[in-house]
Amino acid sequence: MSPREGARALAIGRAAFGAALLIAPEKVAKGWLGEYAERPAVHALVRSIGVRDVVLGMIALHTLDHPEIGPRWQATCAVVDTVDLLATGAARADLPAAGVAGTALVAGGAAAAGFYFSRALKQS
Repeated sequence: MSPREGARALAIGRAAFGAALLIAPEKVAKGWLGEYAERPAVHALVRSIGVRDVVLGMIALHTLDHPEIGPRWQATCAVVDTVDLLATGAARADLPAAGVAGTALVAGGAAAAGFYFSRALKQS
């Protein structure tokens, strides 16, 4: 898979995940947040994260072929994923262990991939 194809897949995945958070916040966030995902106030926050990811994913797709802006958007998304990972880690005592581990895999993996794609797209 080329860096462009990988970055495209990551952006589409981000937008799709964001849409799922918007449509079914409790169902999608239950594994991450445990019983907190059942609260209406948490639904609002989860939907906010969802719309953030839809917008970031769409901008990453839109800018993918721009040689200067595309790599910067990939890095921006990677920073967001890093913050998600760190925030979840900071709250790990209150969250289900499986949710923390899943977030570490997904957000950590997306951050690493995003930084890689950012660098690779700059060089291509």
